[in-house]
Amino acid sequence: MDNNSNHHFSSILNLPSFDVKIRRGDNILKIFDSLRKKYIDLTPEEFVRQHFVNWLIYHLHYPLSLMANEIGIDLNGTKRRCDTVVFNSDGTPLIIIEYKAPNIKITQKVFDQIVRYNMVLHARYLIVSNGIQHFCCMIDYLNNTYNFIPRIPCYKELKSI
Repeated sequence: MDNNSNHHFSSILNLPSFDVKIRRGDNILKIFDSLRKKYIDLTPEEFVRQHFVNWLIYHLHYPLSLMANEIGIDLNGTKRRCDTVVFNSDGTPLIIIEYKAPNIKITQKVFDQIVRYNMVLHARYLIVSNGIQHFCCMIDYLNNTYNFIPRIPCYKELKSI
């Protein structure tokens, strides 16, 4: 993927473009992950993640210091990884985000995956994105349900919803 095809791929995403740092390494392209502060193999899902994280930080004002990628959890004895977690200032999980490649449809199965992760983390919000469609739901722990909200809230709105 050269820079021209990179920009072409960015244009299909429903996310703001930004100056993506891409380099070649070991016969594979790598993209810079601002949260892990290192280059990661460039996959379609990773491309979505980097654009989504950039959008959260620079457009919705999420604090970079409260976000982390690839958070390991133990789910019924099986090791799993959450794509991105946004934490409260006290260190408890606030949002779990799951990414898919742009060609992957967001289905109930995708939501079931993130709901299983949330059985461990107990976040208040769950977000799923393939870079084109973004879904956000708020967990209602009192009634054991969840409600979809119409858009991804900016960081300041999270506490007031």
